[in-house]
Amino acid sequence: MLDTNSTSRGSPARVDASHFCPVSSQPIPTRVVLLAGPSGSGKSSLAARTGLPVLRLDDFYKEGNDPTLPVVTGSTDIDWDSVLSWDADAAVAAVAELCRTGRTHVPVYDIATSSRSGVEALDIARTPLFVAEGIFAADIVDRCQELGLLADALCLRGRPSTTFRRRLVRDLREGRKSVPFLLRRGWRLMRAERRIVARQTALGAHPCGKAEALGRLAAAAAGRCRRAPVEGRLTEQGAAPGPAGD
Repeated sequence: MLDTNSTSRGSPARVDASHFCPVSSQPIPTRVVLLAGPSGSGKSSLAARTGLPVLRLDDFYKEGNDPTLPVVTGSTDIDWDSVLSWDADAAVAAVAELCRTGRTHVPVYDIATSSRSGVEALDIARTPLFVAEGIFAADIVDRCQELGLLADALCLRGRPSTTFRRRLVRDLREGRKSVPFLLRRGWRLMRAERRIVARQTALGAHPCGKAEALGRLAAAAAGRCRRAPVEGRLTEQGAAPGPAGD
């Protein structure tokens, strides 16, 4: 669970409240924290640790028979790591409906068969904050910001070799795809991991480890706004846009 009430000892220091949400008599609006990061970086486990409602963005993958699915260059493998394999419009619509009404319907996606097995209701009961996690979360940062839905956007990062091992163990355990496919994909993603993090950072997600991510999630849960548009890009208030690097 997130600790939103931690305090430091000693005399209280003067607080810079320029990044806090303004006080209002209106009901607290529901906002989303987008949690991105390479496949296997630990997004799902971290989201579960927060105790907040979670929207699984991977459930918005296209089905395996969709003719618009991209293919890995030089291969016949479907490129499930391309944003073109994912329904961004449906994901944004679900985020918006959760923020507006506290409930939505989401597809139940079976990664092993690359198909949707049904639809389930997700009800967050007007919780003021929820997490939407998935490898394409950074691709909807701008749209969620434009709609006034965004509390923060994070990109989990770590050692590529650690991510490779974690991803492979998970995928083999869950039988997500064939072993040869998982090995080909895992090796390709390990080599590309720093570029993946750089791309998600450029899209507006703050790159960080798990400890920092939990701290920022606690700040968002406590009602402190962290994001504001600056010259067309998303940064923390008071900070200039940084380089799109790892």
